[in-house]
Amino acid sequence: MNLFDVLSLIGGLALFLFGMQLMGNALEKKAGGSLKNILEKMTDNPVKGFLLGMLVTCVIQSSSATTVMVVGFVNSGIMKLRQAITIIMGANIGTTITAWILSLTGVSGDAWFIQIFKPSSFVPILALIGVIFFIFLKNNKKKDTGVILLGFATLMTGMQAMSDAVAGLKDVPEFAKILTLFTNPVLGVIAGAVLTAIIQSSSASVGILQALSSTGAISFGAAVPIIMGQNIGTCATALLSCIGANKNAKRTAFVHLYFNVIGTIVLLTAFIIAKAAFNLYFLDSMAIDGFWIAIVHSAFNVLCTVIWIPFTKLLEKLACITVRDTEETEHYEMLDERLFATPAVAVERSKTVCEKMAEISANTIRESFALLNNFDDGIYDSVISGEDKVDKYEDRLGSYLVKLSSLELNFDDSVEITRLLHLINDFERISDHAVNILQSAEEIKDKNLEFSGDAKGELDVMINAVDEIVGLAYDSFVHRNLDSAIKVEPLEEVVDELRETIKSEHIARLQHGECTIELGFVLTDLLTNLERVADHCSNIAGCMLELAHKDLSIHKYLREVKDGNSNEYRKYFDYYNTKYHI
Repeated sequence: MNLFDVLSLIGGLALFLFGMQLMGNALEKKAGGSLKNILEKMTDNPVKGFLLGMLVTCVIQSSSATTVMVVGFVNSGIMKLRQAITIIMGANIGTTITAWILSLTGVSGDAWFIQIFKPSSFVPILALIGVIFFIFLKNNKKKDTGVILLGFATLMTGMQAMSDAVAGLKDVPEFAKILTLFTNPVLGVIAGAVLTAIIQSSSASVGILQALSSTGAISFGAAVPIIMGQNIGTCATALLSCIGANKNAKRTAFVHLYFNVIGTIVLLTAFIIAKAAFNLYFLDSMAIDGFWIAIVHSAFNVLCTVIWIPFTKLLEKLACITVRDTEETEHYEMLDERLFATPAVAVERSKTVCEKMAEISANTIRESFALLNNFDDGIYDSVISGEDKVDKYEDRLGSYLVKLSSLELNFDDSVEITRLLHLINDFERISDHAVNILQSAEEIKDKNLEFSGDAKGELDVMINAVDEIVGLAYDSFVHRNLDSAIKVEPLEEVVDELRETIKSEHIARLQHGECTIELGFVLTDLLTNLERVADHCSNIAGCMLELAHKDLSIHKYLREVKDGNSNEYRKYFDYYNTKYHI
């Protein structure tokens, strides 16, 4: 093996790792919507969890990425530790598909039906299709398909380049001597673990082993411990990802570690005993190829899963013993940048957090209404606390969404982020108006002010209307209820008219000496805040209608309905105008 072979090996390794990363990222991006749907349907059923882990890993071609994703899910509260265990088991089996694909580089024979399975036959065709999709097609989803094909072609080209570069090593005595060291099972496990921990991918590590096996110098006896070690090395990614996470996320990473470490100890011990008991020492001289490496890799992960399935509770207990319960501050905010590895899931989590923000904001404004009729210190503190929480939500969620928007996203996720950034501003402003209303209630109490019976009745009508519009806006966002969204704009117009009517009635009472200037100032402040709450509700409902119609020109829609061009708008306007008539 000369200098040029070394350079070819380095170039092949670079292409191999780049192709794997490129294909994995493109697969992940393309499957983003599907991953969201899978998560929505996920239950505590361990079989579904196992299949989920296997499916997702087959799609994104990396058990490390799946496990890091799961750590993020547990840290975010999306899933429980018990659910994560079976998903990790499925991920370990799902990752073996890569080795089977890579084993195609070892296909040999002259028959046509064998030739078509050789990478040299189908990879150029896939690369050409990938280039056409990526360069000439405008559709983003088809471009993603092109990137997947190009990534796969690059991966297989790199694999073939590595195999060709190391082919001469079979005649190098020093290489054979180095490999004899790995017939020591412990050294083999350590070598596999270290290599995988460095390159952060068991699939890539197994691929490198398959390339080296093409020399014919790697024996079964040396390969088996290395493959077992590779499964331990892949845990490094998850362990690094749990730094700074909550206790359950750390436990998830340790579940992955214990699954592979204890599985390796059990199966390696069985392998050594079997080799001694049945005199299988010929395995140390029997060469292994890429196809058999794929078989060993799959067998190891399947057997590990079979061993652990009856003891999932023990696995959970081990993780809980390792990471013990401590006194922790309750976190209302559960956004996690680890989810950026799967942008579609991070968007889904942002939506869930925004829904919680909407709930706090709606509760806060409604509690402020209650203070106007019966001032209560407990409710006062609750409004202040709620507004403070909403501010923190806006700050954390806004920063998270801005960072998320800088990633490579599909069109739907990009639109969703833009929508959420608008919505969190409206929810935050609603809670601000709740504090303004609270201050008015406090002023009424401190100065012993009291509205006249007519003023109180009129104010109650407007409060009831705003209370309903808040409920409609909340329902339209959280439950994606378009019927509620359509009703918001007509009711918002009724609230605007109520404001003008109440102001006119107040001026009339003022002229007749039935009200005071001081009460007038308080009433004006209340009416302004109530009307602005309705405006923000209109913005929220408008965003939901935009999303439903895939149309960003919501202002055009609002102009049309206000100009009387919508029978539906007129129907609801007449209904609410009658319901909240003064």
